[in-house]
Amino acid sequence: MEGDFIKISKWLLPLSWAYGFGVKLRNTMFDIGILKTHAFDIPVISVGNITVGGTGKTPHVEYLAQLLRGKFRVAVLSRGYKRKSKGFIKADATTTMQEIGDEPFQMKQKFPDVTIAVDKNRCHGIEQLTEQDQRLEVVLLDDAFQHRYVKPGINILLVDYHRLIIYDTLLPAGRMREPIKGKNRADIVIVTKCPKDLKPMDFRVITRAMDLYPYQQLYFTTLEYAELKPLFPKAGHVGPRPQLTAMGDTHTMLLTGIASPKQLEHDLSSQIPHLSPLIFGDHHQFKAKDIQLINDTFASMKSPKCIITTEKDATRLQGVEGLSDEVRQNLYVLPVRITFMLEQEEMFNNHIIGYVRKNSRNSILVKNKDVNKSNDCNNTGDGSRTISFRNN
Repeated sequence: MEGDFIKISKWLLPLSWAYGFGVKLRNTMFDIGILKTHAFDIPVISVGNITVGGTGKTPHVEYLAQLLRGKFRVAVLSRGYKRKSKGFIKADATTTMQEIGDEPFQMKQKFPDVTIAVDKNRCHGIEQLTEQDQRLEVVLLDDAFQHRYVKPGINILLVDYHRLIIYDTLLPAGRMREPIKGKNRADIVIVTKCPKDLKPMDFRVITRAMDLYPYQQLYFTTLEYAELKPLFPKAGHVGPRPQLTAMGDTHTMLLTGIASPKQLEHDLSSQIPHLSPLIFGDHHQFKAKDIQLINDTFASMKSPKCIITTEKDATRLQGVEGLSDEVRQNLYVLPVRITFMLEQEEMFNNHIIGYVRKNSRNSILVKNKDVNKSNDCNNTGDGSRTISFRNN
């Protein structure tokens, strides 16, 4: 059921109240203009959450990139969490995972024709992107719902079905980064990782419980898993490629270093009777002792056997040294994508495409706006050039 992954540490609630006061103060400073928000004359779509942990940001950003890249010049801007570099970096064919982080690297591998960049300062990052590519038509901000220095045209909030914010509480007692009131900034709310067998009554209950405003749109998505792919195709794989629908006798290690592996484990356990999770922390950088643990654990497993890992983990595993030949020959990547429920896909796609097309820098609407572009991220961006989904 919804909220089944939530665990509240009640003894930490006093710290949550103190944390909440600080977050409310920060949001108030943005609301009254002490801290400034900058708007840009290019469509900006932000995807993020108000909780700690995975809500499916990368698959949803990838969905948007796939949707838009055939129609517009698209850039994805991320902060590049845990990368070994600083400042603004635009990825190219020679850029490494260490330079931009695992998630941006994953997207660059999937969409080589999409501009992928990282910058902790999102204002500076957007400025660099638009200056370097005058034909750029839309920027997707990855994990930027709480980065309020940028005012997006569409603000998308992701909420994990198994950790609905209506049942959660603030850090450190819970997993929320800010009070539930923060959802009011969203133009679109997507309940992610929904079970495929949800009944109409379940959708109605969640819709009522989310208590959204009329200007906010609510969508539901679920995860779809594609065919397994070998991480090391030149390693000399023995036997046919494993199929998720035919893993009855295969002993399988689920190797993950992601924020919320429970959903993946739950989904796979129904298809793989002999599933053994080996779990590391989110964005884990595999060291020699970790590689030895993987080798030893896999060597001790009964045959037939294989290893399944995520696309994000694959970006960090493919460059490590020390994996045994047996591991390399049996290590497979599980691609994941999102699909919309309740036949909402066309409506969502039309909203996104319509917003980008209407607010393109080359459109008549933007050309007729009388504004002065500011290079200073402290500019409030409140002039007539502000692009807002709610006003369109």
